Amino acid sequence: MAVLLDLLNDDPRKNVRPDAPRHPEKVNRPDAPLQRKPAWIRVKAPGSSQWAETRRVVREHKLVTVCEEASCPNMGECWTRKHATFMIMGDTCTRACAFCNVRTGLPDALDGDEPQRIAEAVAMLALSHVVVTSVDRDDLADGGAAHLARTIAAIRDASPGTTIEILTPDFLRKAGALETVVAARPDVFNHNLETVPSKYLSVRPGARYFHSVRLLQRVKELDAQIFTKSGIMVGLGEERSEVLQVMDDLRSAEVDFLTLGQYLQPTRKHHAVMNFVAPDEFAAYEKVAYAKGFLLVSATPLTRSSHHAGEDFQRLRERRHSQV
Repeated sequence: MAVLLDLLNDDPRKNVRPDAPRHPEKVNRPDAPLQRKPAWIRVKAPGSSQWAETRRVVREHKLVTVCEEASCPNMGECWTRKHATFMIMGDTCTRACAFCNVRTGLPDALDGDEPQRIAEAVAMLALSHVVVTSVDRDDLADGGAAHLARTIAAIRDASPGTTIEILTPDFLRKAGALETVVAARPDVFNHNLETVPSKYLSVRPGARYFHSVRLLQRVKELDAQIFTKSGIMVGLGEERSEVLQVMDDLRSAEVDFLTLGQYLQPTRKHHAVMNFVAPDEFAAYEKVAYAKGFLLVSATPLTRSSHHAGEDFQRLRERRHSQV
């Protein structure tokens, strides 16, 4: 079964607040039932020497990872391969999505040294491909776009051979933010839709579905060479027809890579799992998605945005070249 671990009790960062509620907006919500996970939701618990080395590098550089903050079930596998997904601009998000385990509240000021520490960690881990994500920073005039661009530049300086994938917020009402990030020329621009439009009010209330679709479309208009990527979770009560419509919307925005994974409920205060989607249903979604024209599709119960990102990037490049 999938194991959600709390590995943050040895975190050396000064801004960790162990006594504060992680999700103050959820404290008074009624508990949602936790469903028993099916047999196909299985992961390995962490503990290898490579996993420990990855954690050491993360801790020494005082970095945040979405692997830990979002309780990713694939953390044991990825960290064993020294693949950590760095989360910049702090550990506190200004949004309060019903599915997410990242801390919510008022974030601290940006750390100007963070881009360099990220770059040093990437070099130390000898990563050929790195994924950098961030919390939403609605408190900043540019949503953190300039900080993200500086992080991309720092990685390029320290590790010229490393390809860079970013998983961004939606930069809602942040004029010029997207252009700043695209100008830094990441190799992959990922922005997740997370769920179908009908579930936005209950699952992702601070976001706007068609704004997110337009964001991805705009990336291609600004730089057609950047691969674009997006994904959703299933198991939140969506209909199959709605998932297929999301595929169509993403293809209309020329998105290259689609990810679909099973939603797993972090705590009783989060949105309930409405159903577990069987592996054969994921395989059917994958077949349809390829028929709709995506270059690459990852659709399994344990698919997550940055899972196997390096290998997937190589496949993306090969498939693009094969179409030339």
